[in-house]
Amino acid sequence: MEKSNTLKNAADVFMRESISERYSYNFEWLGRPIIQYPQDICALQELIWTVKPDLIIETGIAHGGSLIFSASMLALLEMSEAVLNGEMLDPSKPKRKVLGVDIDIRAHNRKAIEAHPMYPRIEMLEGSSISDEIFSKVKKVAANYSKILVVLDSNHTHDHVLSELKLYAPLVSVESYCVVFDTVVEDLSNDAFPDRPWGVGDNPKTAVWEYLKTHPEFEIDQAISDKILISVAPDGYLKRVAS
Repeated sequence: MEKSNTLKNAADVFMRESISERYSYNFEWLGRPIIQYPQDICALQELIWTVKPDLIIETGIAHGGSLIFSASMLALLEMSEAVLNGEMLDPSKPKRKVLGVDIDIRAHNRKAIEAHPMYPRIEMLEGSSISDEIFSKVKKVAANYSKILVVLDSNHTHDHVLSELKLYAPLVSVESYCVVFDTVVEDLSNDAFPDRPWGVGDNPKTAVWEYLKTHPEFEIDQAISDKILISVAPDGYLKRVAS
């Protein structure tokens, strides 16, 4: 236990120091900046492989690395199923999809995503993730899929994330996940994000806590954070345990 506490303390120190150094900006996935910690990428890989979703909905696109990651994982699922079933696989006709939403998809990012080999299984919507217009389009896409996983990683204020949770979490299938990123903001100092509208007391983690007060169908999968230790999503891996 003493060794475990030492490791946890070291992980906490690393998180604080690495965030100030913009550590997450060091990484790419298949050529696109992903802006995530490797531990969270690995955790998502495990979830996708276990859940086997046919639709992943992501709010927040940035450079597109996360979309490419999700699309590549879905491609691996389909390849694995084809191998197991002895079937031929046509990569130009994917069965699974990633749906990305962002209020501002920069032209150069859109161009790079559309040119990527993983693009055939990606769809992007530009607009606020919590607007009636955009969410109606999301619901229309979601209606065609049966196993859905959601990743929330756009505006990190309490009100915005809580609004996203109220809209998007109900789309999540039982035994699948709604992953809420940047809950770590609550665990940092008030001056960690001086140029952002979020901070201690107003961030994704406070939104998660508020949402869970009235939604017992979701539970925090604490085992994920306990395992990876270094994560921007403590208390953010929400498993749907009931309908």
